Amino acid sequence: MTVAYPFNQTIGLDLDEAYAAARDAEGMIRVQLPYGEPAWLATRYADARFVLGDQRFSRAMSAERDAPRLNPGMRPGGILQMDPPDHTRLRRLVAKAFTIRRVEQLRPRVRELSERFLDEMVAQGAPVDLVENFALPIPVAVICELLGVPVEDRPRFRVWSDALLSTSRLTPEEFTANQEELRDYMRGLVAQRRAKPADDLMSDLIAARDEQDKLTELELIDLCRGILVAGHETTASQIPNFVYVLLERPEKWAQLCDDPELVKPAVEELLRFVPLGAGASFPRYAKEDVEVGGVVVKRGEPVLVAVGAANRDGLRFADAEDIRFDREENQHLGFGHGVHHCLGAPLARVELQEAMRTLVTRLPTLRLAGDPVWKTEMIVRGPRTMPVAW
Repeated sequence: MTVAYPFNQTIGLDLDEAYAAARDAEGMIRVQLPYGEPAWLATRYADARFVLGDQRFSRAMSAERDAPRLNPGMRPGGILQMDPPDHTRLRRLVAKAFTIRRVEQLRPRVRELSERFLDEMVAQGAPVDLVENFALPIPVAVICELLGVPVEDRPRFRVWSDALLSTSRLTPEEFTANQEELRDYMRGLVAQRRAKPADDLMSDLIAARDEQDKLTELELIDLCRGILVAGHETTASQIPNFVYVLLERPEKWAQLCDDPELVKPAVEELLRFVPLGAGASFPRYAKEDVEVGGVVVKRGEPVLVAVGAANRDGLRFADAEDIRFDREENQHLGFGHGVHHCLGAPLARVELQEAMRTLVTRLPTLRLAGDPVWKTEMIVRGPRTMPVAW
C-alpha cells in the first residue's frame, strides 16, 4: 500500500502522528508525493542514518529519474544533487571556511551582532517581530560578511530564498526566472570580486576557478548561490522555532534563563526535537539492491529520509518526546549524516547558541505578543512573523 505524503501541516511545529505509526510499522512504508514516482520512507533512526551514510545510495541519480517531489517541475540541486567525486571536489573548496576552528574565531562577531540587533529591537519597543528584527538579520549579516555579499541587499535575498525553497507557490517557469535572476546577481558580484579580490570566501572560490581550474564558472555561481541561501534560511527559521517551542513550555524557558550555561546542550536538544522540514526531501536512489530495516530496496528505487521522525525514535533517544537539556551523546540527525552532512553545521551552531544566549540573558521575560504567521508551501517550517514582548 502507498500512502499520500507529506504528513505534516505547514502551520506549527508538531510532528504528525502518522510518523509514529510509520516507525512502528514492519519495515518501511511506501509513500507518494504530489509529483514523481513512489518512494520508501525511512522513519526510524537506524534506518535513516544508514541510508544517509551508505554510499550505495545516490543523490545524483535523482536528476535522471522522475524524482518524488512537492512541485511539478524538476529543480536542479547543485552540490546537494551530486555524488562523490564531484561532490567531494566542490565541498573541499568550501569546507575550510566552515571548520570548527575557523567558526569559533567568528563567535565574538556573532555575539556582537546578536547583542546589536537585540539592542535595536528593544529600542524599537514591544511588540516587535522577532523574525524580521532579530532572527533573520543575524545569519544574513554573518553569511554576507563571510561570502562577501552586500548586506543591504537582504530584502532581495529573502525573495530569492523563498522561491528556491518554495514547494508549490511558483510555476516551473516562475521558479526558473527567479533563479536566473539570482544567478545574474551572483555573476555581477563575481565580476566585481574578480576585478577587486577581497579577504572573503567568494574571492577564494574565484581563485580556485581561475588559477586552479577546480570548478566551472556555473559551479562557481551556483555554489555561491547555495551558500547564500543555505547560510541564512535554516538558522533564521530555527531561532524563532526554538523560542516558540520554549515559550510553549515556560518551565524550559525559565530553566535556560536561570542557567545560561545550558544553552549549548539546549541547542542540540532543540535541533533534535524541532522537525524543521515540512517533509522528507532529497531522495536517495539505491545503486544496487540494499536491505534497509527489513525491506529490500531494489536498484533504482528512491528512499526519503524523515529526519524529524528519526530524531524522535524512542529506540535511540530515551524520553524522545520530551525536551531534555541533560541528554548525553545527542547524535541527532538535525544536520544530516554522511557525505551530505550540513557543511555549515559549525556556523549554524554558533549562531543558534549566541542568539539564544542573548535572548535568555537579556530578555528573560520574553513572551509571545500574538499568534505567529507561519510559512506555507516551503521546504522548511517556521514563523514568517512572530510578535513578541517582554
